[in-house]
Amino acid sequence: MAAYEGLRLAVQRQGRLTEGTLALLHAIGLAFESYNQRLFSPCRNFPLALLYARDDDIPEYVAAGTVDAGIVGQNLIHEESPHVAELLPLGYGYCTLVLAVPKESRVQGPCDLAGGRVATSYPRSARAYFARHGIGDVEVITLSGSVEVAPSLGLADAIVEITATGSTLLLNDLRPVDTVLESQATLVANHAALAVPAKRADLDRLLMRIKAVRTGRRYKYVMMNAPRKALPRIREILPGLKEPTVVPLADPDWVAVHAAVREETFWEVIEALHRAGASEILVAPIEKLVK
Repeated sequence: MAAYEGLRLAVQRQGRLTEGTLALLHAIGLAFESYNQRLFSPCRNFPLALLYARDDDIPEYVAAGTVDAGIVGQNLIHEESPHVAELLPLGYGYCTLVLAVPKESRVQGPCDLAGGRVATSYPRSARAYFARHGIGDVEVITLSGSVEVAPSLGLADAIVEITATGSTLLLNDLRPVDTVLESQATLVANHAALAVPAKRADLDRLLMRIKAVRTGRRYKYVMMNAPRKALPRIREILPGLKEPTVVPLADPDWVAVHAAVREETFWEVIEALHRAGASEILVAPIEKLVK
């Protein structure tokens, strides 16, 4: 039996997910080379090697066992339906697969396209979308690029295409009429790799690190001084992850309180703490948080 040489992880070489993926991998402590000419890069401090690949190829690489895992957009997993295990959405690379039509079109939804033509680079997703709406007589025209110009060329009545900001649609005088699916970057793995104890253990290590980074980004670490008599109210405001940490100060009537506060409610919590009597409130980012 061959000796275990570590995991193989496929990532997008150049494109929409590249910057976020490399930033995440560096944030979880991996040391590797990432210049554009390199196709294969071993990590110096973790049993893992990176394969830089075209995003369209990554699902198949993972399904075939060419690599053990990959980071890819959910839109490609939905389109290609590869036999892979989706382990964790990663919280970046957000985009939307939309149904869009020319601005002057009278189409308001998928039902208005019965008997029409739709251009897309996601034919399976488009056909599945219209099937869900009970529309079987739509002609789906598959294009590999420049899908947005199909209506202006008279090739199609509408398009189904990925958009992140909507700017490309606007530039081509298109308007979205419905969402086909929402997408973000996700970590996927080969099923056979998950059954190998050594590979599963290293994948679990990666997952723990990624979750720690993602969780840390959702919180701020808050430290403050407060009158001891204000503690009951502060505890109500600051449940933290479990309970806030309370540290006695030299003045017995005062305490220091430390807690993690969720980013989405940060300002409301800070304002409530200030009203409750907290002062000298210090806020720090959290790089990682292992729960």
